[in-house]
Amino acid sequence: MTPPAPSARRASWLSWLLLLLGACGFAAVWVLLSLYTGRQHSWMAVLGALDIAWMLRLGGWRPGPRRRALGVLATAAIVALANWWITASQLGATLGLDPWTSALRLGRHHAWMLIQLANGAADLAWIVAGLIVAAWLSR
Repeated sequence: MTPPAPSARRASWLSWLLLLLGACGFAAVWVLLSLYTGRQHSWMAVLGALDIAWMLRLGGWRPGPRRRALGVLATAAIVALANWWITASQLGATLGLDPWTSALRLGRHHAWMLIQLANGAADLAWIVAGLIVAAWLSR
């Protein structure tokens, strides 16, 4: 008996793990790039969408609305994680805290205000473009 085709099999826990590692790993790369250069690099949202679409295909997720929704949600998670950790790391550096401690102490209202101040119209356009690319490629 031959195994089912990759597009026909059901997503397993390994598929979920691959998606989680892909999203967290890409967010970490984005944060490191941002901290190294001192810029937001919101164009990374588009690359994150490409990465997530690839992870969904590698994980054997069936094409359709569920995979599309997962692609958009995972890309949004990359954007949120990256912005949270960039904000926490920069704020923690000024307060003498390590990034982990700063991220745990950073409240969501304070983070939201700082993220809004750090991201301009061009950053928002890149993020929206990333979500559109995620919806398009994850179908």
